[in-house]
Amino acid sequence: MNETKRQNRVGNFRLSIVVPMYNESEVCDIFFERTLPILEKITPDFEIICVDDGSRDNTPLLLVAAHRRDKRIKIVSLSRNFGKEIALTAGIDHATGDAVIPIDADLQDPPELIGDLVAKWREGYDSVIAVRTDRTSDGYFKRATAQMFYRVIGKLSEIPILANAGDFRLLDRVVVDALRAVPERNRFMKGLYAWAGFRHATVGYVRPIRAAGTTKWRFWKLWNLALEGIFSFSTFPLRFWSYVGLGVAVMAGVYGSVIIARTLVYGIDVPGYASLLVTVLFLSGINMIGLGILGEYVGRIFLEVKQRPLYIVGQTTGIEAAPRAKGISDDAA
Repeated sequence: MNETKRQNRVGNFRLSIVVPMYNESEVCDIFFERTLPILEKITPDFEIICVDDGSRDNTPLLLVAAHRRDKRIKIVSLSRNFGKEIALTAGIDHATGDAVIPIDADLQDPPELIGDLVAKWREGYDSVIAVRTDRTSDGYFKRATAQMFYRVIGKLSEIPILANAGDFRLLDRVVVDALRAVPERNRFMKGLYAWAGFRHATVGYVRPIRAAGTTKWRFWKLWNLALEGIFSFSTFPLRFWSYVGLGVAVMAGVYGSVIIARTLVYGIDVPGYASLLVTVLFLSGINMIGLGILGEYVGRIFLEVKQRPLYIVGQTTGIEAAPRAKGISDDAA
């Protein structure tokens, strides 16, 4: 660690809290009431960057009112709903702190843990990850599917992704700068945090239930996020399907050799219609699954080559200088 970094960590430092929000009017004021006193005890120099991800309720109005009460609350309003991964990216892009902490507005990421994250960061770690030690606040189905996902991604990903760790973590400025340099459109933030590397530590916690409101993460969104993680950080599905094709070809060759041998020994016979139909349907299903997996990768290539910006900022409040949107060249900016 260089001397400047060391001084920033042991002395005065600037802390940025990034909060993506989508229809969080029921919990918005509760979040600020609980979080602001905690931050004031940690450092006098902090900012809370709230990213309004195209909310359709009165979340934008509540955020503006909160900013008028406290100028340390800043707002980045996206032009539409881009999804949590992009909202997190927008918040990280606008953060100016020496340390940046993404956190959920529903208070399932307890703000009281921020002090522990900062303490670990002061010890010299570039990333401090909050890891769930208990998932009893989730239903059985969600616990089971989450455990399955982390097991699968742990086996498939070329980069180790920590299990039971969400977006709640502290990122040093060097990690933030690394993430800002990543231009990809299909973003799985948990994987990108791991990809950035650097020295990290963990802090365990028990996640409580939501302070108010209902979750925006339905099964289909979680399913798509899981697929994004697998296809963005592993080429194993493509490699696996090559093995499947090779295995089917070998079985077909063996079966063909058996038929030829039987014909030479016993004469010509007529294969059954049922076995022929099952074989055709099986191979057709295999082909369709293979095309689907290939399509997942081709679709991601299609989105990347269009080079659209990750997000469009409709309006900012309290932000001094907005960064240039990712994906726009100097000539087009």
